[in-house]
Amino acid sequence: MAATLPLLAGALALGIPTAHAADNPNRDTLVGTKPAWATAKADKGAASDGSKVSVRVYFAGRDAAGLAEYAKAVSDPASASYGKYLSAKQSQQRFGATKAQVAAVKSWLKSAGLKVTGTTQHYVTVTGDVAAAEKAFGTQLHNYAKGSKTYRAPSKTASAPDSLHGAVLTVTGLDNAPHMATHSDQLPGPGAAFKNSGPFSSYYGSNIASTLPDAYGTKIPYAVKGYTGKQLRAAYGAGSYTGKGVRVAITDAYASPTIAFDAQTYAKKHGDAAWKTSQLSQSLPKNYTHTGADECDASGWYGEETLDVEAVHAVAPDANVTYVGAASCMDDDLLDSLSKIVDKHLADIVSNSWGDIEANQTPDLAAAYDQVFQLGAVEGIGFYFSSGDNGDEVANTGTKQVDTPANSAWVTAVGGTSLAVGKGDKYLWETGWGTEKASLSADGKSWKDFPGAYTSGAGGGTSKTVPAPYYQKGVVPDALAKANNAAGNRVVPDISAIADPNTGFKVGQTQTFPDGSEKYSEYRIGGTSLAAPVIAAVQALAQQAHGGKAIGFANPSIYSKYGSKLYHDVTDTPTGTELAVARVDFANGVDASGGLLTSVRSLGKDSSLKAVKGYDDVTGVGSPTTGYVESYRRH
Repeated sequence: MAATLPLLAGALALGIPTAHAADNPNRDTLVGTKPAWATAKADKGAASDGSKVSVRVYFAGRDAAGLAEYAKAVSDPASASYGKYLSAKQSQQRFGATKAQVAAVKSWLKSAGLKVTGTTQHYVTVTGDVAAAEKAFGTQLHNYAKGSKTYRAPSKTASAPDSLHGAVLTVTGLDNAPHMATHSDQLPGPGAAFKNSGPFSSYYGSNIASTLPDAYGTKIPYAVKGYTGKQLRAAYGAGSYTGKGVRVAITDAYASPTIAFDAQTYAKKHGDAAWKTSQLSQSLPKNYTHTGADECDASGWYGEETLDVEAVHAVAPDANVTYVGAASCMDDDLLDSLSKIVDKHLADIVSNSWGDIEANQTPDLAAAYDQVFQLGAVEGIGFYFSSGDNGDEVANTGTKQVDTPANSAWVTAVGGTSLAVGKGDKYLWETGWGTEKASLSADGKSWKDFPGAYTSGAGGGTSKTVPAPYYQKGVVPDALAKANNAAGNRVVPDISAIADPNTGFKVGQTQTFPDGSEKYSEYRIGGTSLAAPVIAAVQALAQQAHGGKAIGFANPSIYSKYGSKLYHDVTDTPTGTELAVARVDFANGVDASGGLLTSVRSLGKDSSLKAVKGYDDVTGVGSPTTGYVESYRRH
C-alpha cells in the first residue's frame, strides 16, 4: 500500500463504480487510480511505450450498491435482515460478476493489445506494454519522483468504456510503487533468537523492584514474565466457553515451517488443551515471492504466525484454526488470501495482524479490500485488524494518521491495552497501551530523563479519508469524528485487548541461536498483533455462546453494547496515579554475556492519543468484561 492518495467518500467508499468523466463523456472514471504523489512537479516525463505493465482489473459485480446495502443489513442487530447470511455460492450468484460482464471486460482489454494472463471471480490479470495500457485505460503513464526513487503512474485518472456499463470496480498496478504490508507487532529480529531477562513478576505486582529507583513516587513492579491463556481467559471472561465448533482463520504472509511443533509444545508447557488432530490446518499458496530481507523478509513473519496461532488457542482452546498464508507481503497476495477465505467460507472469524499507514493506502486498493470485506459480511464473516503499534504515527512518519486496512468501515479495528492480572488470575485494571522508556543511570540511583522517550503504543485516531460509518454516530465524540472535516470520519479503534509487550503474552517458537542451533524457546511479546487474535478468540467464545450462529461483521453489535457493563472502560490512570514497570533486558537479546539493560516503562503514554472515560482513540469502546461473551447467549 505505497501510494499516497485519499480514499474518497460516497461511491468509491462503498465499492460503487463512479460516473462519467466530464472531459471524457464515453468513459467511466476509475476514481483514485492517479496517486497523489504523481504531481506535475514530480513528473519526469512519459514512460517508454515498450515498458511492461502488469495490472489487475477488478469486477464491480452485478449489484455493487446492493452488496453494500445487504452487508449493512445482515450485520445490524436493529435490522430485520440481521443474521440472514448467504452462502458463498449464493453471495457470488447475487453479487458476483456475470459471465457476460467478465467476457466484456476481457474483450475490451484484449482489443487494446493487452494479454489476459488469469481470471478469478474477483478480477482479471493482464500484461502488456505501456502503449497498450494507455489505450485501454484512457490515460498517459509517466515517471514520477517519489522520495529518492522514481515510479510509473497515470498522469490522469484511469477510465473504462461506458459500454461496459460499470462492470469495472477499479484497476491496480498502473502505478508500480511497492504496495505492501508489514506485520504489526513487537517481534524479535528475523530468524534470530530472542529471550527476556529477569527478574520478572509472575502476575502483576508480584515482584517489586525494591532496589531500583522510584517512579511516580513509589516502588514499581518488574514486568510480568508473560501472561498465559489461563490468565487471559480469566481477564476477558471466558467462563466455561472454549470456542468449540467455531473456526477462526488467521492471515499473514508465508508460513512457519515449525508451527505445528511449536504450537503443540507451547500448549503442553502452559496447561492449554492439546491440539487435536486436524484442529490446526493451513491453506498455502503453491509458490512464495518477494521473500528477501530487502523486500518482505519471509522469516520475519514466522513469529507473527506463531503468536497469532498460540494466542487464539490459548483463549479459545477448542476452536478450529485455519492459517491462510499469503504468497508475499504485497497487497495483491494478501487480498488473495482474504478472498480465499470468503470464496470458500473457510471461517466465520478472521484475525489479521498486519497493515500499513493510511498515507500509503490508495483508493483502488481500498475499493478491492472493501469489496472482499462486504462479501464476507453477507456470508457472516467478520474481519479483525490490528490498529498498529506506533500510536498516532507522528514519531514514525512525521504525520498524524491511522493504519490501514484497520481504517476500513467494514472491519473491526482492534486497539491495545496494558493489562494487569493479579494473584489468582484476578483482573485488576487496564490502561491504554503507550510506552515511554527511561534507562537506569550509571550509578543506579535514578532514571535518566524520566519518564523518557516514546517507544510504541496502540494505533488510533481519525481517518483522513474514510467517512464516519453509521454505527459510530452517537458513540464517538465529535472532537474525534470531526477532527479532519465537519462531516465526520471513521475513528479507530473499535475495541481493544492486551497489547503492551511490557504486560505481554508468552509465546514459544523454534529460533536460530548465535551458535547456529535451532531450538524451541519462549519469550514475552506484545503489539496489537497480540490484541487482534485475542479479540478474535473472544469472538469465537461469543459465537459458541450464540449457539454457534455466526456473529459476522461485529461492529454494529459492538457499538450497540457501548456504555454497558460488558466493557472495561479503559483509561490511562485506572488507579488514580501514573503507572510504570521495571524491565531488564539482555543487551544482545539472548543472554547475559553482553550485559544487562535496565529501564522503566511508563504505561498509558500513547503519543498524542489518550485513553479516557467513554469511547477513545486508543481503546475504542473498551475491552471485554466477564459479561461480554455471555451477552451473546441465545435465549
